[in-house]
Amino acid sequence: MNYVFANPEKVMVGVRGEVGNRLFLLQAREGRRLVIVKCEKQQLAALAEWLAQVIGEMGRPAELPDDLALEPEYESDFDAGDIAVAIDEEAHTIEVTIESLEGEDELVLTLTREWAGGLAIAIARLVEAGRPTCPLCGGPLDPKGHDCPRTNGHAPPIR
Repeated sequence: MNYVFANPEKVMVGVRGEVGNRLFLLQAREGRRLVIVKCEKQQLAALAEWLAQVIGEMGRPAELPDDLALEPEYESDFDAGDIAVAIDEEAHTIEVTIESLEGEDELVLTLTREWAGGLAIAIARLVEAGRPTCPLCGGPLDPKGHDCPRTNGHAPPIR
């Protein structure tokens, strides 16, 4: 199913669960329609990075939205696969396309610079609130220990 939100009223990101076992969700609302996409942390981090770069090229946004918290219902419509970002320079908008892992579903969001900026900041805050990353491999550090593949078993785990 294709979900096209040409003028979303709200785009939200959030997590469910504890650090180390979190479910990352992106929600988009336009009118009575709500689409919920389950994402990986790395996918959202890359999206935030791309949005920040695009906004930098397009110019500083006006006032950013402040309410990006998830709505209560969170049964996902699909799991995110490929994510693409495109710029419409004439309309001064950013189009984010999220395809499902199975390739059957697709969400297309047309975002203003303000929504894209707010979304990038909210994603960055979510990612930073998680476990710190290993300086050697970039994987998450677990409080119980971390067997870093870069040490090849020749060093104790980084804690």
